[in-house]
Amino acid sequence: MIMEIPIQKNKEYIVDVIDNGFEGEGIAKIDNFTIFIDGAIKGEKCKILIVKITSSHAFGKLLELIEQSPVRCTPDCETYKRCGGCNLRHIDYEETLNIKQKKVQNLINKTLTKKVEVEKTLGMGNPYNYRNKAQYPVGTNKNGEKVFGVFAKRTHEIIPIKECKIQKEISYEIANYILDYIKKNNISVYNEKKQTGLVRHIVTKVGIQTNEIMCIIVINGKELPHELTLANNIIDKFPMVKTVVKNINTKNTNVIMGQKNEAIVGRGYITDVLGDYIFKISPMSFYQVNPIQAEALYNIAIEKANITKDDVVCDLYCGIGTIGIFASKFAKKVYGIEIVKQAIEDAHGNAKLNNVNNIEFICGDVEQAFDKLIKKEKVEPSVVIVDPPRKGLDNNTIENIMKLNVERVVYISCNPATMVRDLKMMEEKYEIKEVQPVDMFPFTSHVETIMVLTLKNQGL
Repeated sequence: MIMEIPIQKNKEYIVDVIDNGFEGEGIAKIDNFTIFIDGAIKGEKCKILIVKITSSHAFGKLLELIEQSPVRCTPDCETYKRCGGCNLRHIDYEETLNIKQKKVQNLINKTLTKKVEVEKTLGMGNPYNYRNKAQYPVGTNKNGEKVFGVFAKRTHEIIPIKECKIQKEISYEIANYILDYIKKNNISVYNEKKQTGLVRHIVTKVGIQTNEIMCIIVINGKELPHELTLANNIIDKFPMVKTVVKNINTKNTNVIMGQKNEAIVGRGYITDVLGDYIFKISPMSFYQVNPIQAEALYNIAIEKANITKDDVVCDLYCGIGTIGIFASKFAKKVYGIEIVKQAIEDAHGNAKLNNVNNIEFICGDVEQAFDKLIKKEKVEPSVVIVDPPRKGLDNNTIENIMKLNVERVVYISCNPATMVRDLKMMEEKYEIKEVQPVDMFPFTSHVETIMVLTLKNQGL
């Protein structure tokens, strides 16, 4: 039976918002037909305009707040609506933590057979200026003026910004200084449509504990005019900048950085401290953008895994080796697997830097490298830590974990939807001991989640 749609496009309605969705959007219903409303909050009464209708749901534009939620607050950012990066900035911070907890809980309830209570989301004491990495696109505005900033939501239109509440303030200052240099020296900037122009992005990485900064200038070519002068000027102006790198990206792609990096000034990397360890960070290596929360997350994961000196640990998607090195202190042996070559090079360097001798890093696709490790090398891990990309784990890796009867699995997820999908395959054999959301990206709808699994009939 085809459901009759009770609403019309371009018509206004007054609705009660009954919930918030996975991306923080408000949810309302008219005659049981679902409407998603960007910017609306559970408990509010709103006047909306229907802008799009599908066979199963519709999208409404918020026109007027008739009854306002007590958790609504005035956004302290001029561009948040256009940018879309901090899509929950209109909601009180404590309430955003509740929304994220509920997001994970709903996915578990919907997908898994056994219902598990999700812990309260671990938030930040100060959820501002927490990002250690900034990526600013460079281009021109409608008047042909050279600008940098952030992309408008769902477009590649650059919104010039004066500040960003989640970035380090010095990142904006450095980018603004480079833009002034570009203007004064008539250096061209990238035109995405025509694929012409030189400077594409300005990227900064900040060592939160070391106060070291790396500045990366992404160019559509091999040479940056007056690059040595520019690099030296940057360091003179900002002594925290320890290295300036040019990254070459000549491809027609949305990927920000190319594969080739050349240090103009400095050693081409910076360092930062997490817990008791120091880590080398290169232009291409993945390092958690919120190291304060990353340290908390790693400590929780290690604690919940209950690693002992008898344990062999496999750290899948290990990046530059951060969590594996954290685990090495407690384990007999750690194996880390990562496909990004530069990240593995950094991981080797980080192990050496921290005098960690019981860890081995392998460069390769996780699915294949883990399979080889357990079948050809006969490694039998008792603990597996996974921190996969948003797409989650592949079936082969899941099957190998289950065949090995790995005692404990720590699943660190940046996408709870794929996490629960993967756990659905494992729940017959594994018991979920704990689910802990961590607010790695305040004021966004993203949530990091730690889930601890143990073989059934075996306790931690």
